[in-house]
This record gives sequence, C-alpha cells and structure tokens, in this order.
Amino acid sequence: MNETSFQLEDLWACFQGIVPAALSTCAADGTPNITFISQIHYVDSAHVAISFQFFNKTHRNIRENPFACAVALDPRTFHAYRFRLRFDHSESTGPLFEAMSLQLQAVASYSGMTDVFRLLAADVYEVLGVERLEGFTRLPTPNTSERSSRLFVDAGLVSLRLIAERLNKALLLDEVLESSLQLLEEQFGFQHSIILLADDQNAKLLTIASHGYPENGVGSEVGMGEGLIGMVARARRTLYLSAMDHGLRYARAVRDRAEAEGRTEAIAREIPLPGLPDAGSQIAVPLVTRGRLIGVLAVESKDPLAFLTRENTLLTTIGSHLATAIDQLSRETDEAPMERTGRQAPRSPSQSGSTRRFTFFQKDDCICVDGDYLIRNIPARILWRLLKQYRDEGRVEFTNRELRMDSWLGLPEVKDNLETRLILLRRRLEQKCPDVRLVQRSRGRFALETDRAIDLCEKEG
Repeated sequence: MNETSFQLEDLWACFQGIVPAALSTCAADGTPNITFISQIHYVDSAHVAISFQFFNKTHRNIRENPFACAVALDPRTFHAYRFRLRFDHSESTGPLFEAMSLQLQAVASYSGMTDVFRLLAADVYEVLGVERLEGFTRLPTPNTSERSSRLFVDAGLVSLRLIAERLNKALLLDEVLESSLQLLEEQFGFQHSIILLADDQNAKLLTIASHGYPENGVGSEVGMGEGLIGMVARARRTLYLSAMDHGLRYARAVRDRAEAEGRTEAIAREIPLPGLPDAGSQIAVPLVTRGRLIGVLAVESKDPLAFLTRENTLLTTIGSHLATAIDQLSRETDEAPMERTGRQAPRSPSQSGSTRRFTFFQKDDCICVDGDYLIRNIPARILWRLLKQYRDEGRVEFTNRELRMDSWLGLPEVKDNLETRLILLRRRLEQKCPDVRLVQRSRGRFALETDRAIDLCEKEG
C-alpha cells in the first residue's frame, strides 16, 4: 500500500537531473550497493523510472531483491527526499524508453559519448513512500503548486496529444474515421459520436461514420441549417446544448411531417440519423480546415452536464485535427495505371445461388437493392456505372482516375470528395448487402466482388 507523505507532483524539481541522485540496492545475501544516477524520471503519481545503462551490480541486485531506496535533492533548497521503491518492470521499447533514450543521447552527444551512454532499458519502480530527511538544510520549503501544475500536464491534454498523433500517423481515410471515434470513447468516455461530411452540391451533410449506436446510420442526411448539426455547419461554430431535448433527432420530426403529407415513398428512402432517445446533452463541432467546411463531428451523452467549457475546447481542438486529416487523405493521388484489368464473366444464379436485384431510379438518382433503399446521388451513379460494367463487360477492377474522368457521374471539378463517396458507398453495401463488396486493391484502385448473380433494372421514376 502506498503510504507517501509527499505527492510526487510536488517534487518536480527533484526529477530535473540538476543534482545527481543516489540509488541503493541490496543483494540476496544482504550486501548493499550504492551508486549515483543522473536522474529519476517521473512516470505517474505512483511510479518513477531509472535508466539501466551499465549499472550491472544494481541491475543484478534488483533481480534478486526488488526493493530499493533513492535519495534526491531539491536543487533550490537542498532538501533531501528519500524514496522507498519496489521494482515493477523493465521497458526496452515504447514511449517511456524512447523519451529517456533520446534525452540520454542528447546529453551524451555534447561529449562524444553517445555509444557509451546508450540506454539498455528503463526500469520502472513503484513508489512505496516518500519522506523528507532532516538536517540537510534550514532553508524554507518553496511553494511548488504553481510550477507543479505547469510541469505535470492535465490528463485531458495527454489524451488530446495521443489523438493528434494517431490522426497524423493514419495512412487511410477509413482508419481516421474509425480510430477517431474509438479514441473519443477510450480517452474521454464519449460513447456516442457521429462524423458527417459536407455535400456542397446538395447542401447537405452525410453520415459517414458513427460509434456507440445499434444502427450506424451511414448515409443519413442532414440539411445545412437544420437542427443542431446543420446550424453548426452553417455557422461554423461549436455549439453544445445541456439538459435540453434531443437536438440530433430533428430528422424524426421531418419524417412525421412527411407521413402526415402522405409522402411515403420519400420516407422509404430515408436512413434514420443515429441518436439516443434519452440524450441529456449534445455537442456539434464544425470540421473546418483552411476556411473550408469538411463536415461536422457530433457527440451526445445521457448526462445533461457532459459538455461544458472544457469539453467544448477539447472537442473543438480535436475537430481541427480531424478536419485536416480527412482533407489530406481525401486528396488521394491516383497512382493506378489507366488500363482496364481484371475481367471475369459475371456469375449466373446457378453458380452463386439467389440473385441480387439492383434498381436505379433516374429521376432522383437513387438505387434500391431487392426493393430496399440503398443510396442516392453521386454514390448511386458510381455504383450503377460499376454494376453495368461488371454485367456487360465482365470488369471487376476499377480506378479512381477513370471515375473522375467519367462526366456522367457528375463529380464537381473542384473538391470532388471521390474518396469519401467511395467509403460511403462501401459502408452502405456492407450494411445492406454484404455479399456485394468494394475492396481496395491499392492506392487509387479497387475491385467489385460479389458472391451472387447481379440483376439490374433501370426506371425513369
């Protein structure tokens, strides 16, 4: 049990390596060993780390007897503090090891001793207790609260850095969408979240990823200026609502109105927006980069006070990183060659069992599969083009470049968002007919795979 009488955070000056610390260990036969160490590294409120370089005796003693004692001095007052330690584990890879190794190399480089002062491992110790040793100095103990708060970062900032690093390392847009929402729950406890991307052509926002809901709602639409999400997109400012009615459910009111007016066909082609029936608070963050709206990040909670000023700042900052990552990975370079490859004869019903029937409605650019609404607008046109070439030409592989050159698809000349439209299409297929798939082969190249025969029907309205 930790009986520390001093908080490690208050002893920040002892961890700066200005005055070398002493580490004492004991072999199994009781033989003591004392050595000076350059620095004790703060790990967290209950652990410190000590570098393992060439202290062979210390290293051997710790393996025989895990208990140790360290004495460190506060360089401002020379107050001495004794740390009672117990060896916990050793790390030779990972963030802690890399940080300690880099610091050691930087110091050693000044004297040309980089190869000599090479870190072998970071030995992590549990701090069982800390006490101040009397008699070293009579100087008063300094006020540490201000510097302590500056030195040891708020946990929210550490989580923020982790998310930013993960987004920066992502190579695929799919990875950004999935990992960002997963990290919101892991790091901040935000269990219910949605990412919607802006569709400027149709003045709408389309759900492309969600987390924590029974239905993922991919493909659901929100009009610019409608509801909390639409208002945030139009104003490009973060907005959070506490202890209020569920702002993300505005689409249900639109649906009720459509039913009252008898527009049942339109209702059948709508995808419900994910939402908690008993949400207590919501926050929506505009995803903006270089002055351009990329989409909206929406998070909700049953807690009516889940989103206050701190959460507003954190999520707005995350939204900025997320917008940049989405924008960069959406500008995918078409590296695949232009030639058409990968031809095969379409499967017949006898080969693959039942048939999938896709119907394209020309009037509203909508596709239904086996009578159920699948997708509309440009993603629907893309799928229809792929399905027809699969049926008529036996093609199974396609490139982003050829889609961009196809004028029938109606892609805008600037900011076509082709990559995001393909992700939306792929996820809708996974949801409604997983036996028909779009599979990425390489950068700018993908394949249409199907386990069933395909039947196509085209209608004017």
